[in-house]
Amino acid sequence: MGKTSLAQAVLHHEEIVIKYQGNRFFVACDTAASKVELAGLIGAHLGMKPGNDLTQAVLFRLSEGSPTLLILDNLETVWEPAESRKEVEEFLSLLTDITSLALMITMRGAERPSKVQWTQPFLPSLEPLAQEAARKVFIAIAEDRHPMEEIDQVLSLTDNMPLSINLLAHAVDVEGTTAILSRWQREHTSVISEGYDRRSNLESSISLSLESPRIISAPQSQELLSLLSILPDGLSDVELKQSKFAIQDILDCKRALLRTALAYVDDHKQLKALVPIREYMAKFRPPTNEMIGPLFKHFQELLQVYVTDQGKQSAALYVERLTSNYTNILNIIQNGLHPGHPNLADSISCTSHFIRFSAATGNDAIPQMVKVINLLPHSEDHQAKASFTVRLFGDRQSHSVPHPEALIAQTFEWLKTLDDPDLESMFTFSV
Repeated sequence: MGKTSLAQAVLHHEEIVIKYQGNRFFVACDTAASKVELAGLIGAHLGMKPGNDLTQAVLFRLSEGSPTLLILDNLETVWEPAESRKEVEEFLSLLTDITSLALMITMRGAERPSKVQWTQPFLPSLEPLAQEAARKVFIAIAEDRHPMEEIDQVLSLTDNMPLSINLLAHAVDVEGTTAILSRWQREHTSVISEGYDRRSNLESSISLSLESPRIISAPQSQELLSLLSILPDGLSDVELKQSKFAIQDILDCKRALLRTALAYVDDHKQLKALVPIREYMAKFRPPTNEMIGPLFKHFQELLQVYVTDQGKQSAALYVERLTSNYTNILNIIQNGLHPGHPNLADSISCTSHFIRFSAATGNDAIPQMVKVINLLPHSEDHQAKASFTVRLFGDRQSHSVPHPEALIAQTFEWLKTLDDPDLESMFTFSV
């Protein structure tokens, strides 16, 4: 999210340079695995000779000097492991006891080390850039010779995440927006993952977060994040609890994702992951059918109740929940629309209900749902297939139906095997 870049901007700010003069130190903590190694890194930046344990020597050197700024970058590497956290926090506490020392740290996630009297009000966690700021960063790297519409399309792939903007802008500078947008369709996060470390490789950066001890301590949090990869609308606590996922302590898993900034809660209280993280998980750790199944069943039941109660006052209770999960439901249904998928028949049935809901609530047409026609021969559930074509033809004003005559004839054949005069009448009326 730009922690290192922000810390470096502070380090080189004119007022900081004047106040601390030559006593500004930027220490990358990525290689430290203990308090002793952390003290050794700081000592090296102070020009001290290596030793077995430089803790006391570092404290003494910093306490005897003039005003000093010490920035510890990516401190979570040494702070996160339970076996080193206590001694690292005690060392930080001793550092902040030095009155002439200003200490600044950068860490992944929303937590801060205890045992330190941090300046208040606390600095908030970094968030994605505002759209105009994101454009300025992009243009500063790739110039403004690209169509603004295409620049905004590229930025939509980043969720205005600074690292992603930086990497994509450099790629655009070489290849152009059109080429990058085309490559993204094929390669997704690989487009901006050709570097070797967390600052030049998005996939490396995300992978490091997934290896965090805070994630490892709640191992099923990765399964939850995997599920979020196909849920652009996110999940509310209601869905987390009612969907009956095969995840123990699911709210603990949610907290683990929030603590490591792999997920966030939006203004509507929905748990979400940013686009680059969703793309990474969908590519390397996609959700299994067993993971998707409970949520599919949950949305299936909501749609069924909505269709059954449509026209009644009670249906309004479900409209808000279905609307807030509109793209989620679309993705979940499409996941099951493949030959041989165990939920193919139910996915076809859900498609019918979803088209009905979309039409009733004034949402855009769903032309991609016409692809279901090609899957109908792969299902043996004539009820689901006939129900789908009834809805498909009943909503023809929003999309065209290819080869309608053949589909009409086939639907009447399916209806002959069913004892459902109401469905047959509806189909006859719709065509």
